[in-house]
Amino acid sequence: MTTAQWTSAVGAAQLARLLRSQSEARSEPPAGRKPPAYRALADGVRLLVLEGRIPVAARLPAERELAAALRLSRTTVASAYEALRGEGFLESRRGAGSWTAVPAGSPLPTRGLDPLPPDAAESMIDLGCAALPGPEPWLGRAFQGALEALPPYARTHGDFPAGLPDLRQAIADRYTARGIATMPEQIMVTTGAMGAVAAICHLFAARGERVAVESPSYANVLQLMREAGARLVPVAMGDGLAGWDMPAWRQVLRDAAPRMAYVMADFHNPTGALADEEQRRALVAAARAAGTVLVADETMSELRLDPEVELPRPVSAFDPAGSTVLTVGSASKAFWAGLRIGWVRAAPDVIRSLVAARVYADLGSPVLEQLAVTWLLRDGGWDAAGDIRRAQARENRDALTAALRLHLPAWEFTVPHGGLTLWARTGGLSGSRIAEAGERLGVRVPSGPRFGVDGAFEGFVRLPFTVGGPLAETAAARLAAAANLVATGAPVAADTPRSLVA
Repeated sequence: MTTAQWTSAVGAAQLARLLRSQSEARSEPPAGRKPPAYRALADGVRLLVLEGRIPVAARLPAERELAAALRLSRTTVASAYEALRGEGFLESRRGAGSWTAVPAGSPLPTRGLDPLPPDAAESMIDLGCAALPGPEPWLGRAFQGALEALPPYARTHGDFPAGLPDLRQAIADRYTARGIATMPEQIMVTTGAMGAVAAICHLFAARGERVAVESPSYANVLQLMREAGARLVPVAMGDGLAGWDMPAWRQVLRDAAPRMAYVMADFHNPTGALADEEQRRALVAAARAAGTVLVADETMSELRLDPEVELPRPVSAFDPAGSTVLTVGSASKAFWAGLRIGWVRAAPDVIRSLVAARVYADLGSPVLEQLAVTWLLRDGGWDAAGDIRRAQARENRDALTAALRLHLPAWEFTVPHGGLTLWARTGGLSGSRIAEAGERLGVRVPSGPRFGVDGAFEGFVRLPFTVGGPLAETAAARLAAAANLVATGAPVAADTPRSLVA
């Protein structure tokens, strides 16, 4: 058990509901091959841990309580718990109960998610970074417009801790156009979305504070919070792409009382889930009641790939003053990752506190990049570039899913209606092992545990919509070869030097 994680409790009724949901989602085994009841129960709990549906270090119900909830004998539950202890998925202490774990020596994810160097592109298909090339001609036009607007700013000191006034106004106007009246005083421009989250964590999540996070969640934000000393409280996502598990959120907000919660309601990274309007309303209400600051990451919100899907109102619509909901936005996903401009929308007093806290680590974002984003928002380039971005991501998504169905029919996934990522269950194989083998075969993917807390999601990989056409076909074929190597235990021939992995 790690000291960074809050120890939650899974009630008997909750665990029974999760096990029933899991059972309904899977086909029945062939006749004559049905496992003993205790084995089926142990396998069900183990899979819930590996998929992140039950957090690691969560206290499980007593044997008698779970037996009553499942209508099984206590002996069956005791045997299942004993099997889980023997496999390293359960730890127990007399008088203290039992809690979930992951076995010692479990495979670790492969190396970091940093983009590969450009000279590796010909030999390695990089599916580690969910970002697309810059949309031309709009990228070039934006910087040309920025250069033309630069001279007045060049005659100043160039430090704007809250952001350029024109950009703050342009971002505020965009929220207002979406139906959420916003003043420029409610906006702070940051160095990308990560800069926004870092500033918020610095202000609201001091070392040792509890922070509730979706499980799975965005890998880089999880690592940022770990390094800041936060005590992460994982909350499982709902089944499929149905958004959040609201009973689980209410329990965590009530029992753990986290100082802060981080969520991605729009085309969640990595699963692609879209929270509906009632879930958004309910989560804001629950966070307000618990005194929890709710950080809503909207970096994927403009990447709706299926136009017929209606987007719910933003999370901030249920707290327009911005005292409970702090919204994070960015140009990185909607436009280009190389344009490191993000922002926070919050109440004016929160923005003033964020700006005051920021100056000790970061005096402001680059002026030229801010002018480029201002030009895009003011002169129509943002929407035109967004059309290019969505068309490209849609084409890549369709090519990738078709290739996966052809080469990896045992893998399970639900095609999201937006965003840039696909969350795939790897047919019972280790995602970490597949990622390791894939690296050597010329395709680089992040494995599931990167997106969880303490080893969950071993049976998943994340696949971004960054390649299409023949390249998507090749990537799927290489992943299939990697999966076959893992399934058979065969050695991996290192055709691609590992030094190419950033």
